[in-house]
Amino acid sequence: MSTLNENITKLDGFLERFRDGGIMNRIAGQDVFGADGVFQNTSPVDKSYICDVAHGTAADIDAAANAASDAFAEWRDMPALQRKKILIKIAEGIEARAEEIALCECWDTGQTYKFMSKAALRGAENFRYFADQVVQARDGQQLQSPTLMNVTTRKPIGPVGVITPWNTPFMLSTWKIAPALAAGCTVVHKPAEASPLTARLLVEIAEAAGLPPGVLNTVNGFGEGAGKALCEHPKIKAIAFVGESATGSLITKQGADTLKRNHLELGGKNPVIVFDDADLDRALDAVIFMIYSINGERCTSSSRLLVQDTIREEFEAKLIARVNNIKVGHPLDPKTEIGPLVTEEHFNKVTSYFEIAKEDGATIAAGGVTVGDEGYFIRPTLFTNATNQMRIAQEEIFGPVLTSIPFRTEEEALEMANDIDYGLTGYVWTNDLTRALRFTEALEAGMIWVNSENVRHLPTPFGGVKASGIGRDGGDWSFEFYMEQKHIGFATGQHKITKLGAL
Repeated sequence: MSTLNENITKLDGFLERFRDGGIMNRIAGQDVFGADGVFQNTSPVDKSYICDVAHGTAADIDAAANAASDAFAEWRDMPALQRKKILIKIAEGIEARAEEIALCECWDTGQTYKFMSKAALRGAENFRYFADQVVQARDGQQLQSPTLMNVTTRKPIGPVGVITPWNTPFMLSTWKIAPALAAGCTVVHKPAEASPLTARLLVEIAEAAGLPPGVLNTVNGFGEGAGKALCEHPKIKAIAFVGESATGSLITKQGADTLKRNHLELGGKNPVIVFDDADLDRALDAVIFMIYSINGERCTSSSRLLVQDTIREEFEAKLIARVNNIKVGHPLDPKTEIGPLVTEEHFNKVTSYFEIAKEDGATIAAGGVTVGDEGYFIRPTLFTNATNQMRIAQEEIFGPVLTSIPFRTEEEALEMANDIDYGLTGYVWTNDLTRALRFTEALEAGMIWVNSENVRHLPTPFGGVKASGIGRDGGDWSFEFYMEQKHIGFATGQHKITKLGAL
């Protein structure tokens, strides 16, 4: 395993070209300056300067959308097996540069090497999976009727916009871009302004693998400029977005005039429900992993712990001991479990909940403090003596912060689990099969795991209900978004046609 010093040395080599040349927009296979100059990218580890980034505006989005539109017919009509080969080469390119991707992601976002070392490989897996689906992506059905042979098929919708977040940007970018390309769509990608490094690496890898110019375009910028223009552009037929719910609502409004199709993967305030008959040691491991890994900056984190009152005291005591033992430190140290939060703005948001918890009457049982003054570090935090009506239980904090709430009965647990605006995931821990069946049937969430943490299986649907989003990723669900259904009816005989105006 590499050491902290070895990783720092490698990273320095990877970043040298960004320091010298910055990050340009990539449009139609060419580097393009931002119409509004540049903005600076800094690291949350020590607030140091990383590089200049092209500041894209509506003019850059217009150029990228036109490039995607011009490239669409060639990519759509390319033989499926040829497109498949290109996607597989992209996966191979990601694997070859996995260490570079991981180290850049750590420095750019504050995510730890412990987790980001695997994120690039998950991105490659996304491309390999959807490459395998390319041939059958357009397959349809034959639906016989008394007078017609009805055939369905699917066609790519056209150029699409992909707007990705800063928490695990490379993996989430591949999650959206891979199925779009596999479907035959062209893409304009607007990465989060706080984490532009690996988006640049992805477009480089894709073009080196043989992706034609204009099929994948990257425009850096901010939501109110480049993001808004992408959502409003008439040549962009759909928007795939990952981020907070309020922004998802805004994207829907911005795309309304062009009747834009939207896939919105939004926020969550997800419950993990632990009953007293569960395997408590495994439940404890899962609870800790699903809120404190990835710096707590994940939409599927189990940020509300609903724990049965008969085991609450014992469970929380073990939880406190484990939380206090989590290693906070430099994200490039392979032993580090939690790194810094991504930006000063997000750091201020998360830390504001320490006072909110006290005002609500909750107890800060662990953490609730910042660490050092060089970067945006906090101790993993646990709130106890909470109720489900408190702000710390209702609002998405999106950091390494867990709120523990006791319940007495199954009915009370279900009521609290559903008493929230969100509905992304739920986690249920019980060894009572009939209870698990009852509870999961009534739990308002798009994805539920029983006696497990979040284990992503690519063919399954990923997405939420209520304020957690619209649409599903994964398997054929991705193609349903990026493709249009077409029906063709062939008459099988001389069926009667009603005559009008005949003598």
